[in-house]
Amino acid sequence: MNKRISKIPNDVQDRNSVAWKKLCEYVDQVAENGSDEFVPREALGDELFSQIFTLPESIGKLKKVKKVGLYGSNLKRIPPEIGQMESLEYFDPYTSYDLHWFPFEIYQCKKLKDSRISTRALYGNYKNRMGFPKLDHNPVRYFGDKLKCSVCNKELTYETTNQMWITVHIGTDTIPMLANLCSSECEQKLPKPPENYVPVPHKGGVDLVQPLDEESQPVRIQLEMMEKRINYEVAEKQKESEKIIKTNSGLPILKLIRKIWEK
Repeated sequence: MNKRISKIPNDVQDRNSVAWKKLCEYVDQVAENGSDEFVPREALGDELFSQIFTLPESIGKLKKVKKVGLYGSNLKRIPPEIGQMESLEYFDPYTSYDLHWFPFEIYQCKKLKDSRISTRALYGNYKNRMGFPKLDHNPVRYFGDKLKCSVCNKELTYETTNQMWITVHIGTDTIPMLANLCSSECEQKLPKPPENYVPVPHKGGVDLVQPLDEESQPVRIQLEMMEKRINYEVAEKQKESEKIIKTNSGLPILKLIRKIWEK
C-alpha cells in the first residue's frame, strides 16, 4: 500500500450524470418504502454503480435502513449525513479501496455494531501507517457552502470550521474520521483514540509522528527485549558491586577497586 500523502479530491461526483440521478431516485425509493437495506449496486447495475464516487446527502432520510452494502465501490468519500441513519447496524464498503477516511458523523450511528472495511486503504492504519493529508493546506469540502459542527451540530461555514483528523473505533473496525469543529470545547468532546494510534485530534501532514506499522513491530519488539536484557545485566552487576563493597569494606580503596574490576 502506498504510504505517500496525496491530496484529497473535492467535487468528486458528476451530479448531472444518469448514474447520479438513478442513485438519488433509489434513495428516495428506499426511504418511501421503509426498506431496511440500502444496496445501490443491485439497483443501478455494475456499470452505473462504477460511476458513483460519493453518496447523496439525502441518505439522511434512510431512518429505517439497518444495512448499507457498498462492496467493491469506487467511492472516494461518504457524506456527513450518514450520521442521521439512526437504525444503521451493518456497514459494508469492503474492497472500496478509494475510501481512505470517513466523516466523524458516522460515530453518531449508535446502533452500528458490525462493519467490513478494507482497513489497509485507511489513513493511519496500523498495518502500513498511510499518511494523513494536511488539512491546513488542503481542506475537505462537501457539497454546498455550509456544513455543521460534527459534535454539536452548530451551523458553520468553511471559513469558520476547524477540521481535525481523529481515529476512532466503530462497528468492528478502527477508522480515521474527519471532524468539523466549531470550538475547542467541541474538540475536547471527541472520543479518545484507541491504543496504538495517534492519541489526539490532529491536522495531519508529513510531520505527524505515528506509531510503528505492522512490518516494523518485530524490530520494535527486539529492541525492547534487548533494552530489558541490558537493564537486567546492569542491575545484576550493580548488585554484585554493592555486595563486594559491603563484604570488603575494610580493604584499602585500591584493592577494593581491583576486586570489583576482576568481577
